[in-house]
Amino acid sequence: MRFAVAGAGAIGGYVGACLARAGADVTLFARGAHLEAMQARGLRVLHEDGDFEVHPAITGDLASIAGADVIFLGVKAHALPELAARLGPMIGPDTVVVSTQNGIPWWYSDTPLESVDPGGIIAGNIPRQQVIGSIAYFATTLQGPGVIRHVEGNRLSLGEPDGSRSERSKRIAEALIAGGIRAPISTRIRQEIWVKLLGNASFNPVSALTGATLAEMARDPRTARVIRELMTEVEAVAGKLGIELLVSIDQRIAGAEKVGQHKTSMLQDLEARRPLELDEVVGAVVELGERTGVDTPVMRAVYACAKLLDRKNREGK
Repeated sequence: MRFAVAGAGAIGGYVGACLARAGADVTLFARGAHLEAMQARGLRVLHEDGDFEVHPAITGDLASIAGADVIFLGVKAHALPELAARLGPMIGPDTVVVSTQNGIPWWYSDTPLESVDPGGIIAGNIPRQQVIGSIAYFATTLQGPGVIRHVEGNRLSLGEPDGSRSERSKRIAEALIAGGIRAPISTRIRQEIWVKLLGNASFNPVSALTGATLAEMARDPRTARVIRELMTEVEAVAGKLGIELLVSIDQRIAGAEKVGQHKTSMLQDLEARRPLELDEVVGAVVELGERTGVDTPVMRAVYACAKLLDRKNREGK
């Protein structure tokens, strides 16, 4: 199988590096200093089990990945509409596209969510029937151009949107496992999306607003109360959609505390003055709440404050 990673940042780059380490045919698409560093020196992964370096094909030309059997989408969700418009012509009739974005993915609903897929641009360029969902249960950061640091975790769940166990999912999972990534095939990928969202839609925006780590938020009584209220609203929206969450709110908070003094990806983006994944992670819950008649007052308040923070941060004010 020929693999491509469209967006070889912290998540996509780590997946691509693991595939390359196992000898897979993989091409990484990137931009800027990260692209130049990888072209010059390869991609280095700093890992607690031992650092490693790979030298897969590196490109800044999206057309170079045309003909790939499997394309991993490694960009942040807010960058996907622009990428999808350019990626569409590269997707053949048998190309499998693996979605790795946080939050509610564009393929989740037959009716596009404006917060996730404005104007249906993504769905119009990436056929739903060619998509496999995935959820990353690992934390990585871009240490610098050409260098990714693995923080914790090593699982990437794969799942067909219809809950089936397909041959294509098995083949992709085998390649990931060969590269050292745990890659279970889930028949409940939609439920798993909401379990991860339970934490991301609460801890992530609050971390951006407070600058706090996971442990700090979980251990502060007042902040933990806000986190719990946010999670209760997420759970209510999920329930209205017929989704039964696989873990309790108490378990989710305890799990976050156990991770320790880790900054969420949203806080890391804020500190680097990168756009925040607010619409797909928080706005989508608000929008689905409005569609289903579930009020989300705390989520709406946090969303509004975080959106203003995001705008001012990017403006440098």
